[in-house]
Amino acid sequence: MRDLKTQLTSGKNTNNLKSRKGKSFGYQVLGFGSGGGPPPVPNYVIVAGGGGGGDQVGGGGGAGGMVASVFTLPGSGTINVTIGAGGAGGGGGNQGAAGVASSVSNAISVSTVGGGFGGSYGGTTAGGAGGSGGGGGRNSASGGAGTSGQGNAGGDSGSPWFAGGGGGKGSAGLDGVSASDATGGNGGAGGATEITGTEIFLAGGGGGCKDSGAITSGGSGGGGNGGANSPGRQSTVGTTNTGGGGGGERDADDGKAGGSGVIYLSIPTSLYSGNNSGSPAVSTSGGSTIMKFTGSGSYVI
Repeated sequence: MRDLKTQLTSGKNTNNLKSRKGKSFGYQVLGFGSGGGPPPVPNYVIVAGGGGGGDQVGGGGGAGGMVASVFTLPGSGTINVTIGAGGAGGGGGNQGAAGVASSVSNAISVSTVGGGFGGSYGGTTAGGAGGSGGGGGRNSASGGAGTSGQGNAGGDSGSPWFAGGGGGKGSAGLDGVSASDATGGNGGAGGATEITGTEIFLAGGGGGCKDSGAITSGGSGGGGNGGANSPGRQSTVGTTNTGGGGGGERDADDGKAGGSGVIYLSIPTSLYSGNNSGSPAVSTSGGSTIMKFTGSGSYVI
């Protein structure tokens, strides 16, 4: 699915949501009557930190969980924003670390799950569960499970030297197969959103390592590449503020860290207060003002 925006269909809560395609950002106030009521609340995209890739036949880190929706707020209040860090890459033959959750809280409450770690040879071989699951490490290990609505599972490893890719928001990580398979072990694709007015991808899975051949590709949306057993073919980190998973490494270097998370809030410009903290990047598109939080902060309605 290439557009993750949704539209509120009930004024009571966010459980009644239906998919909506398109680039416009209309907001509805439903059922509040002539006496007024709470203003329409922004579109939001919340991405957790990506998981770290494993070391020594290391699986790719899973992408941080990603959710996108529309919700309603009271007429006043504060949205507190917390950005999750990416998980560290594995070293010394060990698995990576899981990513950290991102969340908004207080006036509203929504949280996402950090990406699962990539498995390894010397530590935990199976990929960790998370927003998206990490790829399995050496010895035909399983990829980790993803969280429903936030991401997908990591790929399984192939015996004995080809690790699985981390899952992404858009698709599962691929299984590690062999050096001749050009896509085996690639990270899962990220998810697309147009909350900024232009399509962007977030939450791509990290690539799992190969024993030989070309490096594996991280998923669109910030996933790091997986390494191969050759100088100059090392894994790469997940991109900062995308929630991308880190790449798994063979043995030329350590597994790589996942990318930190990000949160977007889109407010109708006519309602935008300008009262925020944490130095979000502020832009406009059509009738909306968009705040991109790359660090923790807040927005006062």
